[in-house]
Amino acid sequence: MHDDDDLTLLHRIVAKDRQAFETLYYRYARRLYGYLAKLLTQPEVIEEVVDDVMFVVWQQAARFDHTSRLSTWIFGIAYHKALKARARAGHTPPTVPAEEPQESPEGAMTRHELRATVVRALDTLSPQHRAIVELAFYHEHSYQEIAVMTGCPVNTVKTRMLHARQRLAQVLAAWGPRRAAGEGKTAP
Repeated sequence: MHDDDDLTLLHRIVAKDRQAFETLYYRYARRLYGYLAKLLTQPEVIEEVVDDVMFVVWQQAARFDHTSRLSTWIFGIAYHKALKARARAGHTPPTVPAEEPQESPEGAMTRHELRATVVRALDTLSPQHRAIVELAFYHEHSYQEIAVMTGCPVNTVKTRMLHARQRLAQVLAAWGPRRAAGEGKTAP
């Protein structure tokens, strides 16, 4: 994806070009859905938030100030919309998707258990800490970009990441190898 191409689309969206908006929508919808699925649990809520985010892009395209990448601005809107949706709906841990059978049953089970453990461990984090981890590790945004998205200073992002890592290490250590693999599913 090219930032210049996205910016061209955004300039056309400012002029209310529906085709440009549709192109940008489809370019970002899947990525937003994947990000939001880690913060929200109900598919219909995730879809609604994706639509809300893109509606804000449509309405406020002219307000993009070019101090960050367009994707940073869009994911920032998604972050704030997700926090509001979580507050409205309450939080239920996300489900772990089924694995595709392309490896040995033992390998698939180990990978499934590891993924489930990571999901459960991430779910012990506050929404703000989890969002930082998700944006950094799963969406490869820099701390500076995350600061813009979340509306907090870079040092706050770094501090939240530090606390998130410490919490994850604490939770995983407390679970031990057998509990972490799924035998004891409660968090400390």
